[in-house]
Amino acid sequence: MWQIVLILFVVSFCFFAGVMVREPRTLWSGISFFWMMVWLAVLLLFFLAGYLEWMASHTVLRWVLIILLMFALLCVALLPFALIITFFAEGLKVIRREGMKPANMLSIAFSVMLFVYLTVWPAMGRLGRSLLGTRLYILISLLAFYCLSLLAVYSLSAVLNLIHLKKKRRADYIIVLGAGLIGARVTPLLAARIDKGIELLARNPKAVLILSGGQGPGEDLAEGRAMADYAVRKGVDPEKIMVEDQSGSTEENLRFSRELMSGEKPRVILVTTAYHVFRALLLARQQGMKCVGFGAKTRWYFTLNALLREFAGYLSLTWKRHVIVAVLTAGTVAMIFH
Repeated sequence: MWQIVLILFVVSFCFFAGVMVREPRTLWSGISFFWMMVWLAVLLLFFLAGYLEWMASHTVLRWVLIILLMFALLCVALLPFALIITFFAEGLKVIRREGMKPANMLSIAFSVMLFVYLTVWPAMGRLGRSLLGTRLYILISLLAFYCLSLLAVYSLSAVLNLIHLKKKRRADYIIVLGAGLIGARVTPLLAARIDKGIELLARNPKAVLILSGGQGPGEDLAEGRAMADYAVRKGVDPEKIMVEDQSGSTEENLRFSRELMSGEKPRVILVTTAYHVFRALLLARQQGMKCVGFGAKTRWYFTLNALLREFAGYLSLTWKRHVIVAVLTAGTVAMIFH
């Protein structure tokens, strides 16, 4: 039996490696990694099972393994509630430091909905007696599970696309995405992006730094211009800088920056805040731009809320496929419970 599990692990590993080498900018990176780890865990269980008799004769080792197993099971059981507490606490920090805005309440809203889904919602299933009520309960439960699974896979894929073994990529261009100004002043969040771009430029000396961002409401000049001034003050050669100052969205950042490049298939590095990298890579993939993404750090309390906002943006970007899933799920439930 363990031979079959070993084969499944090797296949899943090869599939994951193939996805990461060929095109990591999809949810398949997270899905393939998850299943690779599942088969690895099963393989390790088979390995430990083969040494049960040997471990039985070593009392200390046996108890260490039992304690570790109990700790792992406890972590799995408490993970949902740890997420609820974490998102709620960090959501309060966002509101306290960034203000009471709808976009800043995503963390708290998510923690409340997750709490209701795990505690209140199962009890509501016992209250419904009609066939229609049963159908609605099952449908909403399945769609909620689908959304949570999708969020988990999206987050895992986003993390995998931030992992790079080397920063020297022989890049031709490094695109730094804008993030808003205060008048003409670069914000700390935008400064972190530019600093990351400058760091990567030092590792890729043949590259050109493209600073991308148009002028938005409340800004005294285009973001790209302010970013260029900041980079020059940091010691970057002006001849190594190109400015894109017409864009008003991430999609336009990428499209207008691509128009500044020469060559059919330039090697491109994309720089933005860590939580924004994956969605920017998805947009770049839609435009046929081959690139890798590097993330600038930001405050942790803001990251969770921003990740939910990015996930909402992903749902908006791919809404058609999710509507299809919802329709197929509703049809299946209707056929089973008729």
